[in-house]
Formats: sequence, C-alpha cells, structure tokens
Amino acid sequence: KKLLLASAGLLALGVVSASAADLPRHQAMPAKAPAYMPPPPYNWTGFYIGINGGGGFGRSEYSSPLSTSFDTSGGLVGGTIGYNYQMGSLVLGLEGDGDWSGIRGSAACAGLTCDTHNNWLATARGRLGYAIDRFMPYVTGGAAFGDVKTSIAGIGDTTTTRTGWTAGGGLEMAIAGPWTAKLEYLHVDLGNADTALPGTSANFRSEIVRAGLNYRF
Repeated sequence: KKLLLASAGLLALGVVSASAADLPRHQAMPAKAPAYMPPPPYNWTGFYIGINGGGGFGRSEYSSPLSTSFDTSGGLVGGTIGYNYQMGSLVLGLEGDGDWSGIRGSAACAGLTCDTHNNWLATARGRLGYAIDRFMPYVTGGAAFGDVKTSIAGIGDTTTTRTGWTAGGGLEMAIAGPWTAKLEYLHVDLGNADTALPGTSANFRSEIVRAGLNYRF
C-alpha cells in the first residue's frame, strides 16, 4: 500500500508540473503612447515691427491750361509698426508705415514737359482681420501722407506735402516662430498739389502692391 501511495503521489506531481510548464508565460503589457495634444491655435495679439517693399502705378492729371494726364510708376521700400488684438476669430489692429517712394511720370503739356514725382509715402490705418489659425485675410483703411513734386519745364518746380486717404486689403500668415509675412494692396489718393504755374494743379493717385515681413513681440 505504501508503495502504491508513493507511486500515485509521484505521478500526480508529474502531471501538475507538466501542466504548469504548458501554461503561457505572463507578458508585461506594452506602455501606452502619450495622448496626442494638438498645438494651441495661433494668437495674433501683440505689437510688431517689420519691413515692406513693392511698387506703385497710377495716374497724374494736370488742370487747364496745361491739360495733360499720364501714367506714373515706381518702387517703394520702408518700415512698418503695428498692434493686433484678437477676439475669437476677429483681429482688430492699428498699423503705420513710412516708405521711400520712386513713383513718377511725365508727359508733354501745352508745348512744355510736365513731371510728377512722389518721394515718400506714409499711411496710418486701421485693420480688420479674420483669423484662420495661422492665416489672416484683412481689410484696411485710413489716412495717407506724402509729398508731391510737380515740375514744369521752363517754369519751375513745386513740392507740396499732401494728406489724403487710402484703403485696401491683404493676407498675412505666420511662417516661423514670431515671424509673419504679408501681401497687401492699397489704393492711395493724395488729392491735388500746386504747380509752379499759378492757378493750375496736379493730382496724385496710385495703386500700391507690396510684400512685408513682420516680427511679433
């Protein structure tokens, strides 16, 4: 009996060991990847400074008795300063700029030559934009300032600082860190400027297309 009991015990122990060996080993669960956190929406609020450059084209018209009208064109380059305040998707802003200008043109007038030249141009404008994350289309308008130099061959030159108006729009986009780039169109009207011939005047109107690069603080 003792022999039989010992044999049965050894047999049971072998079966249990074999069954345990056949069980799959416990494997550690892989660590979960961190949850994806999308970047926060771009915020346009803050001050900025920048540079801009482009070109202008338009018309200048001399009144009677000179009675002539001609095209003007030339380049511009200068600096920009401004501030944006974002409310939801709306962006309210103020912007000012000052540019050197080479916009000019000339034509024959009453047997003479008339010339109009704009040496500098500045604007002070409000902006209303609609933020689409890193893109912001906007409209803009305000005051324009600049000099209008009129020249009549054989009579003389006159330079007048004029105040007028400007309106337009553009698209600005964030490109890297605090840097943004923009493309802008402005219509500028500086009104009528005096000439060296008493009783006559010349107007200055121009379409401005320029690009800009801004640094936001």
